[in-house]
Amino acid sequence: MFHKILIANRGEIACRVMRTARKLGIRTVAVYSDADRHSLHVAMADEAIHIGAAPSRESYLCGDKILAAAKKTGAQAIHPGYGFLSENAAFARACADAGVVFIGPPVGAIEAMGSKSAAKTIMEKAGVPLVPGYHGEDQSPALIKQHADAMGYPVLLKAAAGGGGKGMRQVWSAEEFTGALDAAKREAMNAFGDDTMLVEKYLTQPRHVEIQVFCDNHGNGVYLFERDCSVQRRHQKVIEEAPAPGMDPAVREAMGDAALKAAHAIHYSGAGTVEFLLDADGSFYFMEMNTRLQVEHPVTEMITHQDLVEWQLRVAADESLPLTQDQLRIDGHSFEARIYAEDPDNDFLPVTGMLNYLQTPEQSQYVRVETGVRQGDEVSVYYDPMIAKLVVWGRDRDSALRRLQLALTEYRIGGMTTNLAFLYNLISTEPFRAAQLDTGFIEKHQSLIFQKSDAQLEHYLPFAALYLVLRQAREARALAAHDTNSPWSLADSWRLDGSRQHSFEIDVHGEVCRLVINQQGEGPATRYQICYGNTCWVLQGTLDGNHLTAVVDGHRQRLTATEDGLQVTLFVENHALNFTRLLPDTGEQDSNAHAGGLTAPMNGTVVTLLAEAGSHVKAGTPLLVMEAMKMEHTIKAPTNGTVNNFYYVAGELVDGGALLVDFSADE
Repeated sequence: MFHKILIANRGEIACRVMRTARKLGIRTVAVYSDADRHSLHVAMADEAIHIGAAPSRESYLCGDKILAAAKKTGAQAIHPGYGFLSENAAFARACADAGVVFIGPPVGAIEAMGSKSAAKTIMEKAGVPLVPGYHGEDQSPALIKQHADAMGYPVLLKAAAGGGGKGMRQVWSAEEFTGALDAAKREAMNAFGDDTMLVEKYLTQPRHVEIQVFCDNHGNGVYLFERDCSVQRRHQKVIEEAPAPGMDPAVREAMGDAALKAAHAIHYSGAGTVEFLLDADGSFYFMEMNTRLQVEHPVTEMITHQDLVEWQLRVAADESLPLTQDQLRIDGHSFEARIYAEDPDNDFLPVTGMLNYLQTPEQSQYVRVETGVRQGDEVSVYYDPMIAKLVVWGRDRDSALRRLQLALTEYRIGGMTTNLAFLYNLISTEPFRAAQLDTGFIEKHQSLIFQKSDAQLEHYLPFAALYLVLRQAREARALAAHDTNSPWSLADSWRLDGSRQHSFEIDVHGEVCRLVINQQGEGPATRYQICYGNTCWVLQGTLDGNHLTAVVDGHRQRLTATEDGLQVTLFVENHALNFTRLLPDTGEQDSNAHAGGLTAPMNGTVVTLLAEAGSHVKAGTPLLVMEAMKMEHTIKAPTNGTVNNFYYVAGELVDGGALLVDFSADE
């Protein structure tokens, strides 16, 4: 076994590998960019080496720098994690040439599966069923479109070298094809340095089921059952579970055998995942093979009680697999929920910011949190916006689901918008509880997942008002602490011959809410009548640090509030209410305001400009493309009008909210 390994990755997967290495008595070396200098994975490692600037192409994708770090520290092996160089055959070959063990499959296996097109050819010869499509070498756009037209729409464009939803587009009609192909090729080149594409028939209601395979260097191979990864947004998984609900044992065995057939066809070694589309009639089709550990591997670990990273290390050290197929068993059920810094209400656009408050559920043998961040860390524009993976286990699917619901209510993040409430709403829908899963689940059930009502908003507003008035009183006391007789130590809005009334305005997702509060009494018995529109509530409460205790009609609740400037997050039950405190209008106008301008929806980089300054465009015309956290976003004309000017050029970094385009709408 190795005595020291280097982890050529960052974030939660680097921390995950380090935990197993420490368990086995193996020392670890971290690598880090400028942006990760103070990150958790650096702090956890026994040694850490700086490898470059924040952009991954200048750090985590620089194989020569990583190999130099391994040589400098005496690391015998390199674990690539997932993403970055994990499926890079050239890097695996460079490791072998340098005498450093690559903790992954042989170079030939990576090359065979590195191209989705070549992989399909190999699988076809091996007798593994394929989705109809074109995956040839001729990359003429006209030819690719010809195959798409012949198959009939919808079709799916996929980057041959890609994964994780990058370089992937659904195309629903021939008219959309050229624009979608251009965007997919551009995104693929940016993510993988390769814009080779394939196109296949898009199945409208399939399940995404994948098989975890493991092989060693001695001819042994097993599959560790399946995971259902059907629930996705932007072609990226957000909820995974194992085993797949309702899986027929015969289909499971057939898929497992097909997955092993695929692995043996390329002389595989190590951890791999064979992904299939499973149709309602039990037929399944090969999609791709990922020659690495998957993000969702913890759910397999939970139901098999095996440490897959330990298996990787042992296989890389030329040991035999720890178990045979007949020794593996499924025990219980497991879910993984991916927690992202993103705005589900704004097309899941990634967000950046500081984690100014972070509280995770208590971990146990049933609840596991895989993360690479701590309170005070920043989610930057340079890397994937995943904050953590929340993994739970139960004796069956229902008990595991209840545990996941509870754990999500106990996971609290302040300082940025996250998908926590979205995840809770999703898993609480009846179709999800009934395991009515397919890859279009979110789109199909968005009315249930994103349901909002005035009644829901009004349920949270009195807590926001109580927090604001108690916070104001605390600030006043702090300012007057040096003079206890000062009238400025009072914040009870006392008026001669008038009621003690407070008024606040807050912005909740673009809706301005005016809250009027009448204070009744003094001291511990103080009561607050809070009114919004024609609805009023009477509350009592106390504020201790960021913990708010509120009593409404005899119902006592304990809440948590965090602030970042004027931004406030109030954690109520299973929901995080994000709002902005609006300051009184002093009459001053923002001299930098631009009427008619189009602004950046998030921090990111301008990829390309798609229109000419001075041109007249129709509503919906793409004007420019931004990229953030490996995802593209197209800014389109909101109406017919004129593009007066662009304020940025391709390659420039842009802050969220910055003016991108001077645009004049037609009158």
